[in-house]
Amino acid sequence: MDHLALACSVIDTEIAELQRLRQRLGQSFIDAVAAMQRAVEAGRKIILCGVGKSGNVGAKIAATFTSTGAPAVVLNVQDALHGDIGIVNDGDAVVAMSASGETDELLKLLPHLRRRRITLIAMTGGSYSSLARASDTVLDVQVEKEACPLGLAPTSSSTVMLVLGDALAMVLLEARGFRQEDFAQLHPGGTLGRTLLTRVSDIMRSGDRLPLLTPEATVMDAVRTMTRCRSGCVIITAPDGTLAGIFTQGDFTRAYESHSDIGACPLSRFMIPRPITIPEDKLAAEVLQLLEGHPVDELVVVNAGRIPVGLVDTQDLSRHRVI
Repeated sequence: MDHLALACSVIDTEIAELQRLRQRLGQSFIDAVAAMQRAVEAGRKIILCGVGKSGNVGAKIAATFTSTGAPAVVLNVQDALHGDIGIVNDGDAVVAMSASGETDELLKLLPHLRRRRITLIAMTGGSYSSLARASDTVLDVQVEKEACPLGLAPTSSSTVMLVLGDALAMVLLEARGFRQEDFAQLHPGGTLGRTLLTRVSDIMRSGDRLPLLTPEATVMDAVRTMTRCRSGCVIITAPDGTLAGIFTQGDFTRAYESHSDIGACPLSRFMIPRPITIPEDKLAAEVLQLLEGHPVDELVVVNAGRIPVGLVDTQDLSRHRVI
């Protein structure tokens, strides 16, 4: 048995069925998205139900809807007939999934669903099936060939359902104007959430950890301050408190080669005026963009009055897992 050849055959078969699905998309898909959008914007939900592999696929689709801001739940078909149908409310959009459209357990549930003012969307390969005839909108997931060599295990059919569910979720996302920031709000524990929710003010060094000096301070004062604050630079401020410049460990090393008496020299002689800065209310991700665009390791954080209020370096980004 050529395992790789069989694997490629499975993939090719499923790709071919997905291409057929793409060609069939039409008004029913648009109607389904519209029904879901009405439900979500009215404070209702999307309900997915199916039996066997269809139910498993429905659980994944429901998770995708929910994670993109469209509340969705899975209704167990068997439990629904013993009380769980109470989860269905007027205004909900119900997606009933069945490859044949003749699944007995699902058909027994339909009359009870239809007593509620819902939109029933069938995801089925049986366009003229009992499920299709009972539904408001029919999404055709019919396949010509399962990828299973025996033609028995749901393979192409479950893949087509899954991909169609992803398409529904992504189009609904766009239709509702769901933004990257909204996604981050729903995923605060993930990398994207940290990147999009963390502000510069959340990660910057401030207070006693902020290395501030005046231009009249000596280079030796700067070295002591860097050691005390455990930073790679000192921030230099003008008499009115605004930013005047920066002096880094790299500046010290370069200047020492030609000025052996550098320790007693004022910082004004060696500081870098107009250093790269970032406002305190910016996203921490923007710090990374600035550091990537400039050959520096530290950024001075300023407020609206150009007064230094913090310091961020590359170590702070990794410590707070922004990168």
